Amino acid sequence: MTRHDDLQHRVALITGGTGGIGLATAKLFLAEGAKVVLVDLDGSKVNEAVAKLDSPNVKGFAGDVSQSGTAHAMVRLAVETFGAVDVLFANAGIEGAVKPLAEYPDETFSRVLDVNVKGAFYGMKAVIPELQRRGGGSIIATASVAGLVGSPGLAAYITSKHALIGLVKTAALELGPLGIRVNAIAPGPIDNRMMRSIEEQASPGHAEDVRAGFASQVALGRYGKNEEIAELALFLASARSSNSTGAVFVSDGGFTAR
Repeated sequence: MTRHDDLQHRVALITGGTGGIGLATAKLFLAEGAKVVLVDLDGSKVNEAVAKLDSPNVKGFAGDVSQSGTAHAMVRLAVETFGAVDVLFANAGIEGAVKPLAEYPDETFSRVLDVNVKGAFYGMKAVIPELQRRGGGSIIATASVAGLVGSPGLAAYITSKHALIGLVKTAALELGPLGIRVNAIAPGPIDNRMMRSIEEQASPGHAEDVRAGFASQVALGRYGKNEEIAELALFLASARSSNSTGAVFVSDGGFTAR
């Protein structure tokens, strides 16, 4: 039995679909009756994720979200395969380097903004006509507490997530009259690959110490789980959040409460 009947027969596009949050969300959406198009850069990982989900209601697509052509192609695939798009979860994101601003590589800075900001922009732009055709829908972007605070060493990531929140608020104002809701999720430290990368880059060989330091800043005393973010995405995809748009939903265990 599903908890959100309005996800029955709905079609969701999930970018960054093979990562921890993306895969957990796809699994939950499928359990709730949705059809899912899973998008990520690495074709072999996409195929592996689709096999793991083992459902006739999931379709994989390999592409670089920082290219506008990918956005149009993934929307076209969703329509051709499942007949519509009702939800876009613009979840694709990369952490970039952990380096002081004066040493930050130019090409890495550009790549982080391309994926984290342009990727969401292209996805939103491409999906609008289909959501409008359906009479409305939900766009969800994975931001971060990095979009709310600063953090030394993460210039590109922090910049990208602040920009993404601005994009979400602007899109919500523009698309509200069309019945399209646009919201952001801001996770704190989550127990997945991205945090492993940040921990190791912050102090090579001493990642566990960095992890303990992050956890000590969380009121709940632990990292969040991918599945906890997926539950929030489910809420925002469903009619349970019908009066929510232009908002940033923080799921950080109290990280930003200080």
